[in-house]
Amino acid sequence: MSDITFDEMNLQSEIIEAVHKMGFTSPTPIQKETIPLMIDGYDVIAKAPTGTGKTCAFGIPIIECIDTGLKDVQAVIVCPTRELCMQITEELRQLTAFRRDIRTAAVYGGQPIARQLTQLRMNPHILVATPGRLLDHMGRGTVWLGNVYTAVLDEADEMLKMGFIKDVRRILGATPDDTQVVMFSATITRDVMNVAWEYQKDAVEVNVASEGDSRPQIAQFTLLSSGERRTRDILALIDDLDLKRVIIFGNMKSTVRRLGDRIHRAGRSSDCLHGDIPQSQRNKVMQGFRDGKFSILVATDVAARGIDVDDVDAVFNYDLPDENEYYLHRIGRTGRAKRKGVAFTFITPEDRFRIRDIKKYTHSEIEDISLDDEGRAVLKNGTFVKDTLSRTDTSE
Repeated sequence: MSDITFDEMNLQSEIIEAVHKMGFTSPTPIQKETIPLMIDGYDVIAKAPTGTGKTCAFGIPIIECIDTGLKDVQAVIVCPTRELCMQITEELRQLTAFRRDIRTAAVYGGQPIARQLTQLRMNPHILVATPGRLLDHMGRGTVWLGNVYTAVLDEADEMLKMGFIKDVRRILGATPDDTQVVMFSATITRDVMNVAWEYQKDAVEVNVASEGDSRPQIAQFTLLSSGERRTRDILALIDDLDLKRVIIFGNMKSTVRRLGDRIHRAGRSSDCLHGDIPQSQRNKVMQGFRDGKFSILVATDVAARGIDVDDVDAVFNYDLPDENEYYLHRIGRTGRAKRKGVAFTFITPEDRFRIRDIKKYTHSEIEDISLDDEGRAVLKNGTFVKDTLSRTDTSE
């Protein structure tokens, strides 16, 4: 059973064809456990790290159960950010590539209402939404959840931590009493459990966070560096390790702007992503990064959850993130689709306790490195990081 393929899961042929087109043959652990449970109608509360295939885990059973003879919304997926909303919508459209009779729409803040109204008039079967904009449409009477069969809360812990608990309750309260409620969360907080107790019935708990196969394969390193020296160190690491596509995370918009300018002046192809950039421009930046038009993306955490690019070579934490969870979500942008990834975090001596806390939280090995006079990354034992990564890559 551990080596089951999608072909053996008794799914619609159109879904299997779409999954193969997306480059997948076998389900991840979260998919293997969640898909049969959802198809059988169970409520699910799933704890899983980022990058483990959650969208397919809930998307496939939703598509399996859609009744195209009904015009109402039958599945609603609620997530905390517009970036994640767009990412989920794109993946669902890939999953329905051979089911043109199933319609998916997305509603989120930062996009003109008129465009969303056009989508809603086409009677989507699946609706992906951020809480505020969904409630806006419900208030306008342009969205009705009275025939919803499945409601999914993705990244439930983050959504509730952002203050959306009342909104989530209003949304779930507008669905039928027998609606299947499915929750995905990196951590099972008290708020998550409160919502589960209130809206789920005999929920099956799925936990894959500790399974080695489901954890992204990411080599993690720290480097003592501060101030503008970090920019030089980033460029040295990119050159030393021959990194083709990287993301650099900063904590503040002003930091991202300044860092982006410095990298651009250094003659590197780069662009920025932060909260002050209009949504239409954010979309262009992300598409340019996906298309390989530039190799370095500098971003705040607003982008950490919405970047859906499978071949990011490395992530840099220019600033140590404020929350342990943010660290996990940042580095989860690399090491996707069963590829190996690398993450570098710049620290000061005062950050040692924070790094110890992050190690404990993520159950990860995070090794100290330095740069020699020629800009080569070196471990404490004198081994070059490049050599270590090369050996890891060949030991499949």
